[in-house]
Amino acid sequence: MIDVPVSTSKVHMQEMILPNDSNILGNVLGGKVMHLMDVCAAMSALKHCRNQVVTASVDNLDFLAPSKIGDFLILKSSVNYCGTTSMEVGVRIDTENRKTGKLKHTASAYLTFVAIDEDGNTVKVPQVCPNTDDEIRRFSEAKIRYNERKLKL
Repeated sequence: MIDVPVSTSKVHMQEMILPNDSNILGNVLGGKVMHLMDVCAAMSALKHCRNQVVTASVDNLDFLAPSKIGDFLILKSSVNYCGTTSMEVGVRIDTENRKTGKLKHTASAYLTFVAIDEDGNTVKVPQVCPNTDDEIRRFSEAKIRYNERKLKL
């Protein structure tokens, strides 16, 4: 299996926060944020392995600041590390204020996906090939998290 560059798995999504996505304070619902993170991260995992994937775990989901109705959520994700059948995907959300254009980091998480075939059996995934200093740092940090997750199981 040929190693796949991190750049292959990069996904950028944007979504405007609407009233149905918010609570009575006008802040986006945490469940909406989690849903968008899962979709964005799943696309990264799928682009990396070109197989069906399922969410196996979510780690370090941090809500750092609120986002308001009318703001734009900007999601970015990519594969950080691969095991034999699993992939860790990092997701970052920045919020753009619709009036000022100012960006703020509002949420981050690491999601683990497992690749499966049509029968639901796990399948091997290609290894990820980090190229930039940032990708190499994320790869190294993700390898530590991967080993920590394995110890918990």
